[in-house]
Amino acid sequence: MVKRGTSEGHILTGCLRYLQVRGIYHWRNSVGSVQIRPGQWYRFGKIGSSDILGLLPGGRFLAVECKAQNGRLSPEQKQFLAEIRDLGGLAVVAKSWTDIDRALREGGYVSDGPLFEAPDSPGRNRYPIVKQGER
Repeated sequence: MVKRGTSEGHILTGCLRYLQVRGIYHWRNSVGSVQIRPGQWYRFGKIGSSDILGLLPGGRFLAVECKAQNGRLSPEQKQFLAEIRDLGGLAVVAKSWTDIDRALREGGYVSDGPLFEAPDSPGRNRYPIVKQGER
């Protein structure tokens, strides 16, 4: 589980690592703007789109919005997740990598045992996975 007070960035990193360990095709989605000249800005990404997007086995779309424990969805984020669900995708609000794990298990995308070692430990550069009984 994620410690209380864990930043959204740490949660995002843990979720990205979890998806990589599980072999789920995914990418970090960015939304924002950048100033290209004084007074001229370039916007990129769809406002409200999730932090992580991906494709599940069989082609189902995946959207993961990462939030800190006290984080709230914006109206645009709620709308985006609702649209993904309405179109048959899997939309997850993750306050920990375990929320993605739970959603993937409920959807039948993960069937093996739970991860023994959490992938969201701050400061990790590798993605070790130790299943129970292999330690």
